[in-house]
Amino acid sequence: MPDHLHLLLGGRENSELRVYMKAFKQASAYIFKKEFNETLWQRGYYEHVLRREEAVEDIARYILNNPVRAGLIEDFRQYPYSGSSLFDIKEM
Repeated sequence: MPDHLHLLLGGRENSELRVYMKAFKQASAYIFKKEFNETLWQRGYYEHVLRREEAVEDIARYILNNPVRAGLIEDFRQYPYSGSSLFDIKEM
């Protein structure tokens, strides 16, 4: 998406999302600032912890179809910035 990012992350009981997000945003903002001399991220972020009754595949499908809902493309497979290390997005 041109104005925001969706991440679907897995963790363990003792995982620290805040620590990860701080490092992720700091590293990516540094590279972006060097390249474009602009700020990349707003302060904070929105998080949603999956409940037991929520299927990871449904959330992945929601994220992949975000550009479709925004009217950027007709099929999520057309979006060049989608990717996954766990799901075959061609099959979603």
